[in-house]
Amino acid sequence: MGQEKKPARTPTERVALVTGGNRGIGLEIVRQLARRGLRVVLGSRDPNEGIHAVAEIAARDSVVAQGIDVADPASVARAIGDVRSRFGRIDVLVNNAGVLIDGGQTASGVSLEDVQKTLDVNLIGAWRVSQGVLPLMREQRYGRIVNVSSSMGTLSEAAASGGGWPAYRLSKTALNALTILLAAELHGENVLVNAVSPGWVRTRMGGAGAPRSVEEGADTPVWLATLPDGGPSGQLFLDRKRIDW
Repeated sequence: MGQEKKPARTPTERVALVTGGNRGIGLEIVRQLARRGLRVVLGSRDPNEGIHAVAEIAARDSVVAQGIDVADPASVARAIGDVRSRFGRIDVLVNNAGVLIDGGQTASGVSLEDVQKTLDVNLIGAWRVSQGVLPLMREQRYGRIVNVSSSMGTLSEAAASGGGWPAYRLSKTALNALTILLAAELHGENVLVNAVSPGWVRTRMGGAGAPRSVEEGADTPVWLATLPDGGPSGQLFLDRKRIDW
């Protein structure tokens, strides 16, 4: 007797991993993805903070906490292994974890230690997690990678910046370039890779004076995370509209 075919998975069975998901935009992305019927893995550098964050979510039955420090290769490998063991798949990755530690500094005088720390999280961390999940996405010929970037990483803004926030800007410019490279490599494999500027959002990083809510900041990342087959790839978006690099 031939082996019985397994039924095709439905979109509601898809699994999303959101790094830096324990607060701010990341937590709102988790909420919105869970409301759309995805199983969501809330990634947090501090596992206890992740557990507390899950308790805040109304749809917490669809969300699980997972410790993941994107700057630590062993932590990333362990986290992806845990998700694979639990769910057998990762369909969506939102690279949201990020740091901003070079306020008040300029390119000529910034601490290179701060530059290294920023790149380790904002660029290398996102790259590391992407490399970790891509074999699963390629195996099932479905994947959505969303890199949470910033308009501060665009070259036009850098030209008008006066050299401020150099480590953060450079990390996001490089993340944009990584987005282009991965999208070009994965063309035709139904793994869509895009970057998003959420705008200036009222979070611990953005500050209380920012004009946008976390709901507004999370809308476009969630849209990109749930794009249909044949959707855009290798582009940068703000408010669901393509913007220049």
